Amino acid sequence: MRLPAGLAAAVLALFVLAVALGPVSVPVPDTVRVLAGATPSDPRWSVVIGTVRLPRAITAVLAGAALAVAGALVQTLFRNPLADPYVLGVSSGAGLGVALSLAAGGAAGAAAGFAEGLVGAARLGAVGAAALGAAAVLALVLVLARWVRSVVTLLVVGVMVGAVTTAVVSLVLVWSDPRIAQQYVVWGLGSIDGTGGADLPVLAAVVGAGLLVAGLLVKPLNALLLGEAHARSVGVPVRRLRAAVVVAVALLAGGVTAFCGPIAFVGIAVPHLARLLVDTSDHRVLLPVTALAGAAVVLACSIAGHPPGTETVVPLNVVTSLVGAPVVIAVLLRSRRFAAAVS
Repeated sequence: MRLPAGLAAAVLALFVLAVALGPVSVPVPDTVRVLAGATPSDPRWSVVIGTVRLPRAITAVLAGAALAVAGALVQTLFRNPLADPYVLGVSSGAGLGVALSLAAGGAAGAAAGFAEGLVGAARLGAVGAAALGAAAVLALVLVLARWVRSVVTLLVVGVMVGAVTTAVVSLVLVWSDPRIAQQYVVWGLGSIDGTGGADLPVLAAVVGAGLLVAGLLVKPLNALLLGEAHARSVGVPVRRLRAAVVVAVALLAGGVTAFCGPIAFVGIAVPHLARLLVDTSDHRVLLPVTALAGAAVVLACSIAGHPPGTETVVPLNVVTSLVGAPVVIAVLLRSRRFAAAVS
């Protein structure tokens, strides 16, 4: 219990810092007052926090937890330490859904800007399209994985599926309004800045549904750790389990991608960090710790991406790549299974 409590405290501290720090830093005591619903010493702080920084920090928590848990799920499903929604092309599938949704919205939505143009029913349509695109790509990779035994080959298959999906996105954008293409390129850099207060209930509901499905799969996922044959021997309906994981990952990765764009390395790196912290693959412990660690990592990346005292904004994918790439390299060097696959 000490580790989850410590991680929760770290998430809370990073959350306060993410709200307090920025081009104009808000004093921490005033930040705490605003978060507690009290009146700060300067009324401007309520506006700065309420309209910009609080939605951004909440989005960071939801996106980090969702992507990290999605990564843990696909790593267990494929029994592949380097699997994650981004590498396997799931994020590209979600991006295709968003591109189709945005193109269907026409130039009016593009003129208003990507984030602002997708509101109300259009935003819900984009989230649904992203989830369907993510589910379709993951299901395709899962089917192809039935004929693939090599870790490396599976990763290559995922990258190729993602490449094909990205090519289809490019075709959609070629035949769309140029403003749509421009907004999509900016969205593709990954950002947690475009989610407003009106979007948070939708994002929270989608992520909450995905986390709920993941929580219900704890026992069968533990059985799957020993292989599909063992899982079947203890009564786990493996096909239904695969379908349920696809649904959970589609909600988690698809929902976050719709709002924040494709975010790299969180889904692959954070589950490994969580396993190092808890020293177990038991999903009853691993999934909650992974969710908290993911929230903490994305909050920290958000703080780094908005250097205090400057107007500079570093794209989120730049920061997550700098953090996640060393973790992936370490996994490559330590993984005997990967070494065996490439030898």
